[in-house]
Amino acid sequence: MRSRTKYTITSREVHDRTASTIQQHLGLADHGHKCTVSVIISILLYAASRITSVFDACQRLAAAPSDQALRDALRATLPPINELERKLNKGLATDLPKALRKRRYPLAIDLTLIPYHGEPYLDAAEIYRSEPKSGTSHFHAYATAYVVRHGRRFTVAMTRVLYGEPVKKVVQRLLQQASRIGVKPRYLLLDRGFYSVQVVRYLQAARYPFLMPVARRGRKPRAPEKSGSVWRFFAWRRNGFSEHRWRDATGCSATVKVCVVYGKFGRRGQPHRLKALVYAYWGFRPSSCNWVRETYRTRFAIETTYRQMNQARIRTCTRDPLLRLLFVGLAMILRNVWVWLHLVCLAMTHRGRVELHLERLRFRRMLIWLQHYAETLFGFSDFTAAEYPMPP
Repeated sequence: MRSRTKYTITSREVHDRTASTIQQHLGLADHGHKCTVSVIISILLYAASRITSVFDACQRLAAAPSDQALRDALRATLPPINELERKLNKGLATDLPKALRKRRYPLAIDLTLIPYHGEPYLDAAEIYRSEPKSGTSHFHAYATAYVVRHGRRFTVAMTRVLYGEPVKKVVQRLLQQASRIGVKPRYLLLDRGFYSVQVVRYLQAARYPFLMPVARRGRKPRAPEKSGSVWRFFAWRRNGFSEHRWRDATGCSATVKVCVVYGKFGRRGQPHRLKALVYAYWGFRPSSCNWVRETYRTRFAIETTYRQMNQARIRTCTRDPLLRLLFVGLAMILRNVWVWLHLVCLAMTHRGRVELHLERLRFRRMLIWLQHYAETLFGFSDFTAAEYPMPP
């Protein structure tokens, strides 16, 4: 396919599109004559594009207000945290194509953990605990739902996760948010951390087909192939299907279909070893064991969304979960704008087939555009205070 007509997209158009989406749903207000809505949003986009803090952004832009004035403006105009989360989800749904509401596509759900080295702001539940990473076991946790479809990989829902919060409520909240905007999944692809009786029972009661890896819990039995636990499936030396029923600590039980894929597997760059991959599924009939494995592998594209989110997330050391949620939400909106640009403006279509050209505008290049636009708008501060003059 060849492109017959060529247009141009400028940094100002990308900036205005993103800024209008943010303002339309967040509803920020002017806070004094210096911290107007347009100034606040432009500085936030500049900080996101440079992967830096609000302090650094205000220092680099010559005509920008102080970082304290900007933070005061945000705290004065932002709604409470639950309302902010609802508005950010509306911002994520702004540019969704109609096809996502008319047809059902696979939906991936996962958690992202942002390391945190401080104390809670108001409530200890704000800090999520998990396995150590980046020198800490304390995190701010967020869950997202993501469309697994080539060319339409939008994040359709996000929510913060509190420590001790049941995983079932997190999944339920994400699916409710997706349902409000008309997105109905064909089936769900979930991480191993969602493998629990309560999550399975909820998804079955709500009629959501799902696929997820089986989590091994408890001590490995001496003869796993003869046990009644999930350990028996990991002892298989062949592909196959089965069924498993188990109970949790509360006495509730759940039944799922099980698929075992046996072969040589391993991470890239590491030696591959023979092992069994065990998946739990419900609500559909897979054509083969290899189909199950290949279908679940498409879920790993959500890790790319988190990598790109971190490329556009404003850095901060604040303890306030409201500002942290705002910075994560802005990064997700920026990524959705980038996906929308490729789908609507940069991709070529032929007989209903979409051919993406990611080389035309990489995500990092779009962020550099926003950075250069803000520097043109405010001016760039290219000097610093010194104790002594520069020697001749």
